[in-house]
Amino acid sequence: MAKQDGEDTGRAAAVQSVDRALLVMEIIAKLGQAGVTEIAAELGVHKSTVSRLVAVLESRGYVEQLSDRGKYRLGFSIVRLAGSTSAQVDLVGQSQGACNALAAETGETTNIAVLDGNRIINIVEAAGTGSIALRSWVGQSCPAHATSSGKVLLSGLAPAALRKQVGPKLEGYTVNTLTKVADLAAQLVAVRENGWASVREELEIGLNAVAAPVFDSNGAIVAALSVSGPSYRLGPDRFAPMAELAIASAADISRRLGYFG
Repeated sequence: MAKQDGEDTGRAAAVQSVDRALLVMEIIAKLGQAGVTEIAAELGVHKSTVSRLVAVLESRGYVEQLSDRGKYRLGFSIVRLAGSTSAQVDLVGQSQGACNALAAETGETTNIAVLDGNRIINIVEAAGTGSIALRSWVGQSCPAHATSSGKVLLSGLAPAALRKQVGPKLEGYTVNTLTKVADLAAQLVAVRENGWASVREELEIGLNAVAAPVFDSNGAIVAALSVSGPSYRLGPDRFAPMAELAIASAADISRRLGYFG
């Protein structure tokens, strides 16, 4: 029982430290710059406590010391985190129009997806005009190795990073799903060479899709634009011409994000 009490106390102390560290950053943000004495007064704690918190935050780049010692301001890591969030928001804003136009042109559903570990998350969608509409995929998480968007996103990884990302075993969803990492890696070579990926009933029977990469200003693949439809309407014979349309739309989004490669 004493051990459990000790564990609970340790967890509570850790949570309190995290809370105080966040408050330190909020205080510095409010004041623009602040010293240990000012922060301690705002928090109502001893200066030694603030010194320890500031030291950790400084080591991680969340605060930095000004030339006149004793004063701190927010560091570059805060900017980096904020930039990640704004980039995601910008991606959504810049992608919706292209998805709408491509869906109208092809009659099929279009999506923008980003990588999340060994899965993808669809963040933008435009419904197709086909007679049978597919269900909405926006907000849904899907296995990367069984989707065209996932293959595009995984194609930007080095072999070692790919194995780490997807794990040692790939789950099968249909008889067509790739379940060996070696087979997936070999297919990703073709994806990189061709500039697009496809799936033929690999996630669901009756569902096909193609996808093209979206690049950020640094030339990194940050998203994938996919076109999906029922297999009787989007057959393998339509993959290449559909991929050309997807590549063009994805390139337009990439340019809007600052990529001119």
